[in-house]
Amino acid sequence: MVVRQHGRSGGVVAVAAVLAVVTATGGCSVKEGVGGGDNVSGADREPGLASAQGHLGGGQAQPGRTGTPAERDGTGATGSVGEESGSAAPDRAPGDAGADEVRSAADALLAAGSARARTSMETATGGTRVTLNGEGGYDFVRGMGRLTVTLPEDLAGAEEHRPVIELMAPGALYMKNRGAGVPADKWVRIDTSTLADGNLVTGGATDPLTAAELLRGAGEVAYLGEKVFEGGAVRHFRGSADLSRAARVARPAARPALAAAAKGFAGDRVAFDVYLDDEGRIRKVRHRFTFANGDGTVTVTSITVLDGFGSPVVVRLPAERDIYAGRIRG
Repeated sequence: MVVRQHGRSGGVVAVAAVLAVVTATGGCSVKEGVGGGDNVSGADREPGLASAQGHLGGGQAQPGRTGTPAERDGTGATGSVGEESGSAAPDRAPGDAGADEVRSAADALLAAGSARARTSMETATGGTRVTLNGEGGYDFVRGMGRLTVTLPEDLAGAEEHRPVIELMAPGALYMKNRGAGVPADKWVRIDTSTLADGNLVTGGATDPLTAAELLRGAGEVAYLGEKVFEGGAVRHFRGSADLSRAARVARPAARPALAAAAKGFAGDRVAFDVYLDDEGRIRKVRHRFTFANGDGTVTVTSITVLDGFGSPVVVRLPAERDIYAGRIRG
């Protein structure tokens, strides 16, 4: 994954190549009120993800599994994120109770302990769409996860065909197979509190716990009825989350990243759709970010799908000697 570096307020911001257009001027700004009113049926179908198959073994990619989840499952790039059906009319409006349930989703994940995770991040600018897919697992108690992120072939290039391994930890993102100038056996470490977006989009996948903690800032929540998602009943909520509020009330481990995002974005509001199971756990959450870029905009849709709650997740952070300290090209 090629990363460009830009100075911002005396610091260095590392930004994935797929999002380089966002930071062409050295910063990023998000447009308020984005995406909250899209069509329900259209919004429920996403490219780049499909149903998980088998046990992920703590976030490690399974041997012999190649291609994106959609390609492996035969759904292609326009497949759906699992299966959602049976949308019910919103015959009840939880109101504040619904908002409280959404805000408590992170607590439900902490109670579950861990989960398998699939991610998709789609960037749209002009007529171009680029999708990154991730697969792995996350330990919500430790705030640590491991994802294997697959780049599109035309984006990765001949020298960067290997998936990027990402380790997520409180305040840090570690990446291997990172790109130009980094030895194959080295990791790159990024302090997420120094990123203008708090690593909500920089790494090509939103940290699952941060995605849930962001919902603590939820407001104006609408209940859109019950659905069947991957064989189980879920409740669909839509609304927007206030980054500043989320940063104030999130668990301590998540506050620095959310506080950085609240300062780095031009607006505080992030639109979301979330699907909760009967225990209040997130089965799927979609956040929509729109960045100003000169005279145009760049839309980034980040999706996280969780299942296999309680599955063991093993994350071993690299030793200091294995972290690259040289200059990153690109």
